[in-house]
Amino acid sequence: MDSQDQTIMTGNGREIQIRQAGDPDGIHVLVYHGTPGSRLLGQNWIEDAVSKGIQLIGYDRPGYGGSSPNSDRSVADAADDLAAIAKALDLDRLAVWGHSGGGPHALACAALQPELVFAAVSMASPAPYEAEGIAWFDGMGESNIEEFGAALKSREALEAFVEADAPGMLSADPDMLLEGLRSLLSPVDAEVLTGDFVVNLINNIREGILQRRDGWIDDDIAFIKPWGFDLSEIQIPVMLMHGVQDRFVSASHGKWLAKQIPGVDSRILPDDGHITLVVNRVPEVHSWLLSNMP
Repeated sequence: MDSQDQTIMTGNGREIQIRQAGDPDGIHVLVYHGTPGSRLLGQNWIEDAVSKGIQLIGYDRPGYGGSSPNSDRSVADAADDLAAIAKALDLDRLAVWGHSGGGPHALACAALQPELVFAAVSMASPAPYEAEGIAWFDGMGESNIEEFGAALKSREALEAFVEADAPGMLSADPDMLLEGLRSLLSPVDAEVLTGDFVVNLINNIREGILQRRDGWIDDDIAFIKPWGFDLSEIQIPVMLMHGVQDRFVSASHGKWLAKQIPGVDSRILPDDGHITLVVNRVPEVHSWLLSNMP
């Protein structure tokens, strides 16, 4: 179960840092981290992957961790990075899943790389900002409203928000992180933000934003501008999970996304929040992906 890091090059000369862990002879599944975050993989995810014959690939999106920035990127650009990773690892087929800020990127790969991606799961994903029929900020905690409000104002306003917020994240211990996320935590999420998981979450965020904050800023801007693909283009199997008790991204986003994706397996979960999905639901995600292998 040893993790291995590797740096690969894209066609336009950017570096992408990946981490592989799990069954080295298994089915490859690429994981899209949240915002902010990094390629680091949860130990419980790795253990489940080993038990199911899966090799996980974590990857620093551009501007996070060891990956070069890609200013003005769109959500759709994740599909090109996935192709570069697959080429470097000599992979013909793989599956993907993404949580939170990783959700839109997993959906982009489902839409734009159907020859590579055989199935995709999106958990707790935001909808596009211009989505018709939902009030984008309704049900969202105060700190996320402030963050995306800054992004809508200007890049400079978002940079100021991120640079003010980053030191607290980089120096946080578990109690400090709990307090910093308080406006976003439903009771079910607060309950699981403990023990090894919260330590791993802190390490994951630090790895992503210690050297620079480009990835975090570029993620937020990508979410509120056009994503660069149409959800109706998706033709591969997709499962969508969203917790009703999610205060990071309200379940209205998940319900909206589910209406746009042809044939989606939609699971709007009354007893889940945002964080509970990555704590408790990853084995279910892995099993579903394997069940949809061609």
